[in-house]
Amino acid sequence: MRGAAVFDSMRSRLTFWYTGVLALVLVAFAAASYAYLARAARQRNDQLLADDARFLALNLAAEFEEDQTGDNAAREVARDFQFADRQAFVFDERGRVVASSDAPAGGRGRDGWPDDSELARSLAGFVEAARASGRAYTTADFGASSARAYVERTSIRGRNFFVAVAQSRRAQEEELARVRRAFYVAVPLALLLASLGGYFLARKSLAPVVEMGARAERIDAESLGSRLPVGNGRSELGRLALKFNELLARLDVSFEQQRRFMADASHELRTPVAIVCGESEVALSKEARAPEEYRESLAILHDEGRRLTRIVEDLFTLARADAGQYELAPVNFYLDEAAAECVRAVRSLAARRGVVVRHEEAGGEIQMRGDEALVRRMLLNLLDNAIKYTPAGGEVRVELAREGGLYAVRIADTGAGVPAEARAHIFERFYRADRARSRGGGAGGGAGLGLSIASWIAEAHGGRVALERSDKSGSTFLITLPASGATAGA
Repeated sequence: MRGAAVFDSMRSRLTFWYTGVLALVLVAFAAASYAYLARAARQRNDQLLADDARFLALNLAAEFEEDQTGDNAAREVARDFQFADRQAFVFDERGRVVASSDAPAGGRGRDGWPDDSELARSLAGFVEAARASGRAYTTADFGASSARAYVERTSIRGRNFFVAVAQSRRAQEEELARVRRAFYVAVPLALLLASLGGYFLARKSLAPVVEMGARAERIDAESLGSRLPVGNGRSELGRLALKFNELLARLDVSFEQQRRFMADASHELRTPVAIVCGESEVALSKEARAPEEYRESLAILHDEGRRLTRIVEDLFTLARADAGQYELAPVNFYLDEAAAECVRAVRSLAARRGVVVRHEEAGGEIQMRGDEALVRRMLLNLLDNAIKYTPAGGEVRVELAREGGLYAVRIADTGAGVPAEARAHIFERFYRADRARSRGGGAGGGAGLGLSIASWIAEAHGGRVALERSDKSGSTFLITLPASGATAGA
């Protein structure tokens, strides 16, 4: 289990991967270097043997110029060939040894050097190869040792001789063995140092991630205002921390909205429930009351029941919208007719408050496709809001027009306008600029959800609701809906 935990660490995995890749690179480099060194040593030795053989051939030709016989000249040349690690042979045309130099210093059998006769017999077998091509390389094996030799043909006064120079491969093999031992030590040592350095670098590089994880572990619903440290915003980890902080900011806003939503919803529901309970207790406190008193109590209970129903319906609508479970039912309809019917529906409410509602007809039919019930609800919410905040004797005006590829619906009132500090919040849920008047007007009063629902309906249809103008002379709300969804007939 502990080994599995080690591999679960990103630092360990990075170190193992880094060490594994480096091991492959070092092994490949060592193998390539060793192959290059072995080849270079062999080529160097082969060239040395060829140079010695040509030098012997030249000396042999020079001895013949002094009118010596061939065998005597060969012995003279072979006798002068004295090297610590090489031996020379001269063969006649029949492959018979004419002369040979002394064995390398130290005597035969030392360093794996074979007996003269054994080496001569081995080299005589390659004379035929040199006879055909003029020169030949060969490797002669003698049990546990071997020798590298070069044979070259030379013609002197009509006679063919074969000059051979042999060198033991023991020194070359020992040199390569030292190289192998060096690689056996250097590669593991390099891997050890690299793995330690890689683990240190991985730990140092991932330290910000560990710190971010520890800081994120301490963040909960009560501390969403905390943020992760951002070292270098241009690095990958810095950008990750910035994105995580942006996520925390969105969660903070969302949680704050939810908390405010729950608090406001509880407050809005508690008030009518308290009124219902209080009014019912008053009505039941005496065994007999006048019918007028009962009717008054029932009217109050009815109004608060309607208010509770409207709040619950609005909350249910917004909850479904937030969860993405509210499916639109698009149909083809005339927006101008829907607006006219909404104006007629609120005129009785406006008349009770002494407000006049005017509807300016559009220049022609305005056809669109959308959820007609939701669009009507959006218009009614905005009209109810305009009437609610327009004093007696005021006016609410509704205008429809087509502006480019959009349908524009303007609902203007002659109220006192929206305070400057409230304009950025009027579309938030349960927000009311004038809470003292929140229970007046409308069906059971308002709960501060009408504009939020209107904004959601417009966005669901690809449009928006905005406060276009607000001052002491009144406010104008602008609804824009895309006209691309309209069809030729409804």
